[in-house]
Amino acid sequence: MTLFMRIAFIAVLCSVFEVLAQSFPSKPIHIVLPFGPGGVADITTRTLAPKLTEGLGQPIVVDNLPGAGGIRASETVAKAEPDGHTLLLLTNGNAVSQALFKSLPYDPLNDFAMISTVGYFGMVIVTGPDAKAKTLREAIAFAKANPGKLNIGTISPGGTQHLAGELFRSSAGIDAVVVPHKTTGDVIVAVSNGSVDLCVDCYAPLISGIRAGALCALAVTTAQRSPGLPDVPTAIESGVPGYDVASWNALAAPAKTPRAVIERVREELVKALAAPEVQKRFAELGVEGRASTPEELREFFIRESARWSRVVEAAKIPKQ
Repeated sequence: MTLFMRIAFIAVLCSVFEVLAQSFPSKPIHIVLPFGPGGVADITTRTLAPKLTEGLGQPIVVDNLPGAGGIRASETVAKAEPDGHTLLLLTNGNAVSQALFKSLPYDPLNDFAMISTVGYFGMVIVTGPDAKAKTLREAIAFAKANPGKLNIGTISPGGTQHLAGELFRSSAGIDAVVVPHKTTGDVIVAVSNGSVDLCVDCYAPLISGIRAGALCALAVTTAQRSPGLPDVPTAIESGVPGYDVASWNALAAPAKTPRAVIERVREELVKALAAPEVQKRFAELGVEGRASTPEELREFFIRESARWSRVVEAAKIPKQ
């Protein structure tokens, strides 16, 4: 191909991308989640959906594709048309996937076009109302006196909750069994009826149960106490030194999605996050809504991948 032909090809390609960006969106936009209904990812995405629908002029459809460590959801988006109509709710489960799985059908970093961070949030360690352990210290003492008898319920193998459970087990120096469940609803039922002793999950889906007395909050996973649960100690205060775990989510599109489309989605996301009703709901959920540039998200993703890879290695979690 001659230089002239190359230049002409690039010009045509740019023209196609420009037309595509100008016509975007031309149909409903699907946001694919690697979690089931009811969790913080689902609740926050559905909170944003009406404002994004309003701004983009097309319906936002939330597709829940839980399981398989987020692989199914991520692969669905990685292989979708790069036109902005299929997006991924990116999480730090994606950031750790290369360290946790022997092989993946996509590249967690390079098969996606980063758009923006969405929110940051902590987690809570809870037990059922009839549990014998009324504090985290008591639960740890039981585990040390009864190796292998304490069960810790989480969701999504390879996700933040699962890793938070594994890191708690290793940081507390206990011989416990981490039991991943398919959805947040499943693990809440399990801890409520005593099928598992503890549950580690995000603040949002647990808070109503905590306030109603159906769940007992033993500790929060962040280094500082949560404003929404000021009387609940941190895990560090409860005898687990250095245990500081938070989570986040973001939006990404398939690689090669035109930059103009990325910027359009990001622009409407920034507006949605600033809406008073969204801020109010996020505050109720313990979520800090915060946008970023695509470049900032990419750099953050790389740092998180390195961080959680160290967690996986320290916790001696075998690759799946």
